[in-house]
Amino acid sequence: MQRGPTLIHRFLLPALTLGLTTAPAACDATAQDAPRRDIAIAIHGGAGTISRGDLTPEAEAAYRGKLEEALRAGYAILERGGSSLDAVVAAVRILEDSPLFNAGKGAVFTSEGTNELDAAIMDGRTLAAGAVAGVKRVKNPITLARAVMERSPHVMMIGAGAEAFAAEQGIELVDPEYFFTQHRWDALQRAKAQEAGKPVSEPKGPQAFTPDDRKYGTVGAVALDRHGNLAAATSTGGMTNKRFGRVGDAPIIGAGTYANNESCAVSATGHGEFFIRNVVAHEICALVQYGGLSLREAADRVVMQKLVAQGGEGGVIAIDRNGEIAMPFNSEGMYRGSIDRDGRIFVGIYRE
Repeated sequence: MQRGPTLIHRFLLPALTLGLTTAPAACDATAQDAPRRDIAIAIHGGAGTISRGDLTPEAEAAYRGKLEEALRAGYAILERGGSSLDAVVAAVRILEDSPLFNAGKGAVFTSEGTNELDAAIMDGRTLAAGAVAGVKRVKNPITLARAVMERSPHVMMIGAGAEAFAAEQGIELVDPEYFFTQHRWDALQRAKAQEAGKPVSEPKGPQAFTPDDRKYGTVGAVALDRHGNLAAATSTGGMTNKRFGRVGDAPIIGAGTYANNESCAVSATGHGEFFIRNVVAHEICALVQYGGLSLREAADRVVMQKLVAQGGEGGVIAIDRNGEIAMPFNSEGMYRGSIDRDGRIFVGIYRE
């Protein structure tokens, strides 16, 4: 895996290390009785054409800071003996609540000027899974996806029906205006202008962190807990200017999200149609489980060879049952981070 503590701001590293090594030791009786295992977590915040010149120092610091916050939240749960499911949900919720990423609060706009959110989660221990698509009022879609998995007999719910289930389960709903952010709205106007053949200028100003028409925005997390259980979670606002209720790979079990204790857990980000056609997340895990490949070999074969040959852009984060982490991407950049089984922290944006 890629490691690079020097990439983290020097003034944050001592605080991160302190927070990660002094997390509360209290846990329930089951966790206390279980044999200690390695724990690890990885997250992503989207892939695409993310060049060093696109981000101001302030914007880069904001992205790195939020990725670090999500990592710390998930890892703290794992350190206390908590489940990988709890860890990935905690990490993803932080990213959903941030306007920096295309999920939850920061979701991009459809062609109709609305926000349609998708999410999925999978439990590697039981192969249970839950997903939602096309929801417009759910503050944290990953929470609803978990409720679908744990409180219903189904795997996927969509649209108004999913929102009715959310209300029934007491999951927080918000006015659609909650999801409005000016830089996402401006990205829609640029996309519409480009579609009409009009000249388009690059965004400017403090909110122009990344041109969203050149980035596949998704957030996700994968984790291994002390009980040896894997989990994966993914959440997205889809593609800017999408039409006709388009749904990408994020909520499709096996395409953008997959977890199996016998192999690995994967969360993907990229051009969803290619990830769906190639069942990317499951393909990586199958190559590990049945093909005998290492996690790195499997992830590279799918992301760096198979997708590239077809013109499919994006990347994945993956973790196997031994705590090995892989984060390959074939795009120019990918917001990503990990805390490995030795407790080492990595946060990256560009091809380091």
